[in-house]
Amino acid sequence: MKDKIKSLEDKIAKAELGGGQKRIEAQHAKGKLTARERVHFLMDEGSFEEVGTLVTHRTKDFGMDKQLFYGDGVVTGYGTINGRQVCVFAQDFTVFGGSLSETHAEKICKVMDMAMKIGVPIIGLNDSGGARIQEGVRSLGGYADIFHRNVMASGVIPQISAIMGPCAGGAVYSPAMTDFTLMVENSSYMFVTGPNVVKTVTNEEVSLEELGGAMTHATKSGVTHFTAENDLECIEQIKELLGFLPQNCEEVSKPLPYDLNTEIREKLETIIPENAHQPYDMRHIINEIIDDSPFFEVHKHYAENIVVGFARLAGKSIGIVANQPMSLAGVLDVNSSKKAARFTRFCDCFNIPLLVLVDVPGFLPGTDQEWNGIITNGAKLLYALSEATVPKVTVITRKAYGGAYDVMNSKHIGADLNYAWPGAEIAVMGAKGASEIIFRKEITLADDPEAVLKEKEEEYANKFANPYSAAERGFIDEVIFPRNTRRKLIKAFALLENKVVNLPKKKHGNIPL
Repeated sequence: MKDKIKSLEDKIAKAELGGGQKRIEAQHAKGKLTARERVHFLMDEGSFEEVGTLVTHRTKDFGMDKQLFYGDGVVTGYGTINGRQVCVFAQDFTVFGGSLSETHAEKICKVMDMAMKIGVPIIGLNDSGGARIQEGVRSLGGYADIFHRNVMASGVIPQISAIMGPCAGGAVYSPAMTDFTLMVENSSYMFVTGPNVVKTVTNEEVSLEELGGAMTHATKSGVTHFTAENDLECIEQIKELLGFLPQNCEEVSKPLPYDLNTEIREKLETIIPENAHQPYDMRHIINEIIDDSPFFEVHKHYAENIVVGFARLAGKSIGIVANQPMSLAGVLDVNSSKKAARFTRFCDCFNIPLLVLVDVPGFLPGTDQEWNGIITNGAKLLYALSEATVPKVTVITRKAYGGAYDVMNSKHIGADLNYAWPGAEIAVMGAKGASEIIFRKEITLADDPEAVLKEKEEEYANKFANPYSAAERGFIDEVIFPRNTRRKLIKAFALLENKVVNLPKKKHGNIPL
């Protein structure tokens, strides 16, 4: 028996070395942790239980039968993060560059199936050179098996992908279908085709970083939700994100202890400038509304004219969607609509109540927007908020003009409670534009057109640029003092905690993609 125990110990020790000491050192030289180190820092001390440690590939072609490594380039298993059960896989770049083989994929599929069965989040730490070309179509089949499970798990359990190295070709589609993607700056890349192929096909010269680096995807494409300076920061972000999420779609996020006080926030009275055209940072309002714990912003560097993210209100997790007057005056455009719609749908999947803060002058005009589908993209946000059945509360802080008023969680599309601050302007358009249309003839014929325009502008503003017309019709439930906003919201979400919505029977809707 001693010999057998020794044999097992040797095999486990070999598995833990991955591709060997030299390759581990090469990984460290790039500023990257190994797969096992990443799992160690991610999971609670001593909680990780590995599955499939002794798996090896089955390929005999191209001399592969002489290159066998236990684990076959991926560490899989389960354990806890801050006491919460999760399943995890971490690709090991020291073994065949983390390339995906048939058995490598089987290990990932097994742990995904387990996560689905028991209803816990699945976290993937990706660091792979792509499909193992020695295996041909079997490796491609492995990818497809993973993709199918991503789709089946969508909306059932949270799926988080950390890109901690290269991720190319078919490998990018699995992270794209998960709920959140994180990337490490200067060491992770995502692209369907690399710089060499781009050069061959289009004659375009582009660097790895420019084509698919972390900041490229954080600012231009929106493919990644978070960026980190290094592996450890990325792992800490995963832990923080997980704290706002439930285990699965049947549960709610665990509340933190909270003692209610008066919850009055006087600072909210002075944040909005007197000049309606002057910008302000919506994050200042968010920080005054939420608990002392920081606002966890999602997609921070992408479509900055809208802010989305997680926060706690009286200890409970909420999702926030808010126009940002500091960027493009807070207008809705193609990218901001997609960003907010995606976040809204995630919150709805996992029973996270939504707070919508509105200061929107409308949709961004122009050929670029129209040609890039502002109609269907704007409709995505409209669709997502209409479809969402979680508690939905809206606060209009300043402007709510035109169709954007409808889209930003108006009463008409199913918001539960709608509040407005006294300075809110709810109208089809701004007073100047409206006056130019309504009183065009009068202004044109006047001796002093500018003076008449100004007079009519004031007349229109007094009549419509306020929250009271909407309140009279019941479109706004209450015009509130800004200082009372936090207290009102705590009460509103407490009221809506047991909200039930019965949707029409259907397979699924057809969101305008």
